[in-house]
Amino acid sequence: MTDNEAVLIRGTKAERLGAAPNETWLLADAEHTGDVMTVVRTTLGPGVDGPPPHYHRKSPEMFYLLDGALRVLTGDDVVTVEKGDYLLIPPLMPHAWAALRDTGADVLIVKAPGTNRFDYFRLGDRIRRGVAEPREIAETAGRFDNTFVDNAAWRHELATREGERGQYVPFDR
Repeated sequence: MTDNEAVLIRGTKAERLGAAPNETWLLADAEHTGDVMTVVRTTLGPGVDGPPPHYHRKSPEMFYLLDGALRVLTGDDVVTVEKGDYLLIPPLMPHAWAALRDTGADVLIVKAPGTNRFDYFRLGDRIRRGVAEPREIAETAGRFDNTFVDNAAWRHELATREGERGQYVPFDR
């Protein structure tokens, strides 16, 4: 991409990972946008969670809910983000997210400035399919600007949800 060049990624041509209702569309990586941003679309089925608490040193992360709702860790708080809501997580803020038990979520996620992260999502898909080990995610933390952390607010959120609504369904299943 150059300064005077538009970037068009057709949704029908985007690489898709997973299977309904848990899918990720790899729309634009940093290499496609001149390092301006990384863009993915993710759908989660009811009660499915995303990654564990983590933060990014370099990039804020933007969430726009196309449909459904998410519970999102923002530092030490947990908020509900619903269809039409926009949420910006600044660098260094621990965050995690999960679809509500009674509804799924369809979310557009943008990180800017961009870092090439498509291989991170591909690794997550391989872990989900049982052809890679979860420890490999931790080994790539520096490469993909992910620092995983323990978070008491998120542990409480998951424990409360499990206690009130039955077993919570992790994303990797």
